[in-house]
Amino acid sequence: MHSLGSCYSSFLMMMMSSMTTSVVFVLVILLGPQYVASLEFDVGGPKGWVVPPSNDTNIYNIWASHNRFQVGDSIRFRYRKDSVMQVGEEDYKRCNSTHPTFFSNIGNTEFRLQHSGTFYFISGATGHCEKGQKMAIRVLVPDDHDKSHGYHDAVTPFAGVSGIIITLLFLPFVLACDAFGSYM
Repeated sequence: MHSLGSCYSSFLMMMMSSMTTSVVFVLVILLGPQYVASLEFDVGGPKGWVVPPSNDTNIYNIWASHNRFQVGDSIRFRYRKDSVMQVGEEDYKRCNSTHPTFFSNIGNTEFRLQHSGTFYFISGATGHCEKGQKMAIRVLVPDDHDKSHGYHDAVTPFAGVSGIIITLLFLPFVLACDAFGSYM
């Protein structure tokens, strides 16, 4: 006597043994994981990480608000005779550089965004933060991503199709197994 579970197992074994390499390849492409490419952002664009002009002290937060950051992305700070620090929200507001959680002064600093949330950065050079060389960026939660902006689109052109493909491929066999099980 066969159970419904063994019918499914038999079906899967039969399908895998009879598929050609090209069919397996197509299924892997269609049904495989949907990868999202990580991006690297140059902080401040071509000017880099510099003391902003006195009439544009919010330049870095404006720059950050025009980008969509996700976990796995990185931001690159390019600067001369300066530094970059990651600090907490209160230290960011006060331009307090005494307790950084990250510090670099190598002139070409990459910072990988490893979790969602808000990250706060300030210059470690005396007086630079007070002149506006600071930035807060928000890293989106994966479900929080606004795809209408076109950032981080899935690499595969078949995103969202996998559920339909699975249904179309396996529905006839599920029905056959159910019919087979009703005769047992």
